[in-house]
Amino acid sequence: MMHPWRLAELTYGQIKSSPPFQVAVFPFGATEPHNLHLPYSTDTYQVEEIATRVCGYAWERGARVLQLPVMPYGTETNQMAFPFAMNVNPTTLVRVVADLVDSLAASGIEKCLLLNGHGGNDLKWMLRELYRSTPVKLFLCNWYKVGSDVYATIFSEREDHAGEMETSMGLAYFPELVRFETADAGLVRGSRFEAVERGWVELTRPWEKLTTNSGAGDPRRAEAAKGEAYTRIVVERLGGFLVELAASPLDASFPFEMNT
Repeated sequence: MMHPWRLAELTYGQIKSSPPFQVAVFPFGATEPHNLHLPYSTDTYQVEEIATRVCGYAWERGARVLQLPVMPYGTETNQMAFPFAMNVNPTTLVRVVADLVDSLAASGIEKCLLLNGHGGNDLKWMLRELYRSTPVKLFLCNWYKVGSDVYATIFSEREDHAGEMETSMGLAYFPELVRFETADAGLVRGSRFEAVERGWVELTRPWEKLTTNSGAGDPRRAEAAKGEAYTRIVVERLGGFLVELAASPLDASFPFEMNT
């Protein structure tokens, strides 16, 4: 089935004959190990599934959204001890994003959502970096945080990487690639510093020291139904945002409330 909002599936003839798009959605994934049981492209598969469903939700409600092909590589500087963690440094990534946002501007796109699916991608600073250099209004969403307020009603415990939530997503949307029986328990080492444990001090974590097999979080209570339940929340909330964003005028007050 063709999706009229997915650029990868459209022809130039369709683009020429269609009304202008109002919002672009640019998904970001990664290629990295995910414990012993999930595929290297887990982040990419997840964010593409979310992007397609979110854009479909908005499209069905009249928003002319355009889903860009997913970026399959992200920042992996702290996972490089693992084979084939395919790294793009943050400074490289911002140049790629800048070039592609310029391409969107040249095509008449005025609003864009960066839809991130990889925890290693620190994209907020990029919005600040690009703010004065592009006319495109940029927004950022880490999709896995959209339902954080209801997370505990679906999942048994918090995770950081390849645990219950990501495994549930895999069982729901790419089960043929999940080797559930091989999963590591996802145990992690705590820091020797109280300030780090409490979040007062931050550092980049070398994952080969933090974890046993790259997983951070126990995947063994994962279920496909849990992944589907979380996805429904994300799609409704984020799809609703895209509808609002598409309809919002680019007036002098954007993105804030209009003066009354």
